[in-house]
Amino acid sequence: MNNAKYVIYRGVLKAMIDLGRTIPYTGITVLQVLTAIIVLVIGWIAVKVIIAVFKKELGKTKLPELVVEFLARFLSALLYVVVILLAVSAVGIVVGSVVLGLSAVIGLILGFGMQDTMTNLFAGVWLAALRPIDKDEVVTTNGMTGKVNAIGMMATELLAYDNKFITLPNKLVWGSAIVNYTRMPTRRVDVDVGVSYGSDLDRAIPVAMDLMKKHSLVLEDPAPAVVVTELADSSVNLQLRAWSKTEDYWTVKGDMTKGIFETFKSEGIEIPFPQMDVHLKQE
Repeated sequence: MNNAKYVIYRGVLKAMIDLGRTIPYTGITVLQVLTAIIVLVIGWIAVKVIIAVFKKELGKTKLPELVVEFLARFLSALLYVVVILLAVSAVGIVVGSVVLGLSAVIGLILGFGMQDTMTNLFAGVWLAALRPIDKDEVVTTNGMTGKVNAIGMMATELLAYDNKFITLPNKLVWGSAIVNYTRMPTRRVDVDVGVSYGSDLDRAIPVAMDLMKKHSLVLEDPAPAVVVTELADSSVNLQLRAWSKTEDYWTVKGDMTKGIFETFKSEGIEIPFPQMDVHLKQE
């Protein structure tokens, strides 16, 4: 029994000596390295918990989801910096010197383009505060169209209709015109169609009006309308204008496009199409 205790004590003592051993050329002990790793792991878990609680509490307020997400990302970045500094301190390095070194690095970066980074950061703040776009809204900005996924500290994330993930620097979004397709509760559906010059417009227009009025998703107010938009080379161009709820836009658009073709065909109203007549002259 005494021999077993001796072996245990000896093993513990050896482990303590090993932990106190200095890593060559560094002056840092094994114990300090293990402490730093533990600080990083615990800190990472703590940041995740703090951010989850932070988002949950902000979710109870009237702040938009996009603003909550932006603030959560900003806070998490700050907390991760604190965790890294604590880990560095656990290794035995004076944090003040690290901060001084980081300041020098930041000063160097500022000279080589930090201006763009700061511009993106402040553009993200303005986007989150003024909300020209919001989460899950469909927008076009800087030539890109998609559903807003998030606004980060540096970039805005869009998800395109074909599931492409688009990342745009915040400064490009803030500095470009933004077309928001889903902010308003209703939208006007425009469907263009041409009829031949030989067709009777006084008949074609009421037929198109009747098609829109019979559709269950077309709103009565504002009332639908049909207007003549152009006297083209081979057709008189009409535009069907029907109002619908924003979420019904594409359904109404598809139904109107298909419906006007079938209706004009059944009513004998000609929709002209480009064609070329070739005459061969035989000598």
